Amino acid sequence: MSGAYSRTSGLIQRRTATVTNSTNESTNDEKEEKSSPDEDEDLDSKETRLTLMEEVLLLGLKDREGYTSFWNDCISSGLRGCILIELSLRGRIELEKAGMRRRSLTNRKVICKNDQPTGDVLLDEALRHIKETQPPETVQSWIEYLSGETWNPLKLRYQLRNVRERLAKNLVEKGVCTTEKQNFLLFDMTTHPLTDNVVKQRLIKRVQESVLNRWTNDAHRMDRRMLSLIYLAHSSDVLENAFAPLSDDDYEVAMKRVRELLDLDFDAESMKEGTNELMWAVISAMSK
Repeated sequence: MSGAYSRTSGLIQRRTATVTNSTNESTNDEKEEKSSPDEDEDLDSKETRLTLMEEVLLLGLKDREGYTSFWNDCISSGLRGCILIELSLRGRIELEKAGMRRRSLTNRKVICKNDQPTGDVLLDEALRHIKETQPPETVQSWIEYLSGETWNPLKLRYQLRNVRERLAKNLVEKGVCTTEKQNFLLFDMTTHPLTDNVVKQRLIKRVQESVLNRWTNDAHRMDRRMLSLIYLAHSSDVLENAFAPLSDDDYEVAMKRVRELLDLDFDAESMKEGTNELMWAVISAMSK
């Protein structure tokens, strides 16, 4: 993952938009981990609540064109990391115990904790693969298997296909995007331009505020979902899109704090009380 950031030329003024705070909604699945009580619910109803995968893709989608950058070769593995963390936050998978010798995050295997379907096709497909695989595999292996970036031909059956297209269709069903066909000289491509700019602007504002107004200087006091989103959006090379509207001063502060998160000792963070070890394992694997 690249640790350098490129800034577009010219001064980009921060957008000022009034966003109403909505109340937190409790999850229907009692087995899912609870979000922190001070997390703002950025969406108005269950029908428009987004998964981590959808949020990362939405940050990467060009508003009018409806597709991600052709030069972005990071988002594929980033979305697989999102799937693993989403399953963990929903209480479906976890890391095996560290043991007396306290093995590192990268060496510990992913275990199926609860095989109850989540209702999301991509999540359930990945959960089924993890449940059926014996012996268990590490987080890094699962990112490679689910993205198809493995040299082992016996593991190619684990690849999740057309992930971006399937996530985009989810956004269409939730009223965030629409579907169009565009001609690119030699071929036609299905695109998904933005139709509900409010949802994306609320997402961007939440990301910005997490490293500006609501910065705690302690990763464990941040909401786990937002913390995961920042790391995975960075590894997917789409975090810059959320910070581009900021003024120069706010941009520098935001990037400085993101670098502080990237410089953390992930193994040490995973040992702290009440943490989500699999979340840190994914972050560690994606930050190599």
